Amino acid sequence: MPKSLAVRKAQLGKTDKIQMSSQVIASTRNRARALTEAEISDIEHEKTLYPDNQAVGLEALKIVQNYQGWVSDESLLAIAEYLNLSVADLEGVATFFNLIYRQPVGKNVILFCDSVSCWICRGDDIKDYLSDKLKIDYGQTTEDNEFTLIPIPCLGDCNNAPVMMVGQDLHRNLTKTGIDEIIDQYRNKSA
Repeated sequence: MPKSLAVRKAQLGKTDKIQMSSQVIASTRNRARALTEAEISDIEHEKTLYPDNQAVGLEALKIVQNYQGWVSDESLLAIAEYLNLSVADLEGVATFFNLIYRQPVGKNVILFCDSVSCWICRGDDIKDYLSDKLKIDYGQTTEDNEFTLIPIPCLGDCNNAPVMMVGQDLHRNLTKTGIDEIIDQYRNKSA
């Protein structure tokens, strides 16, 4: 038995069992949830645009994430079943693309550019300030579920570095004062 599986088995305790099948991913639950009518409708539309179900996999993940906020194991299983795809293949797609969220995220996802250009322009200082202000680091969500901070290799706006996105909004030439204003802006949207 591989070492990581043995460690996981020990962590699960005596009452839980690991099933090594295509129906189990990261949890011990092995049931797919039911896709909603809206999700199915949108996936069916995407199926008309692609030659086969394998090609629709990424779009289906994005659709479910759009409705659910993230892609749970049960959602991934549901998509795999609906499209008749291998769970392992679909999980590979989901984990390859860093904008498919495999765990719950906050209401506002912050994509902070950690490219060389942003780093040269003191992006690391701005990121540290942002982390201190929100009391989170990369991959974490604030206690109020308002913000999740995720690194991203490049946002393609190097001449305005450092940059970050909050949702679909690009924020350029970041400063500590600018971070305060941006965070306040999104907190006020929620109020």
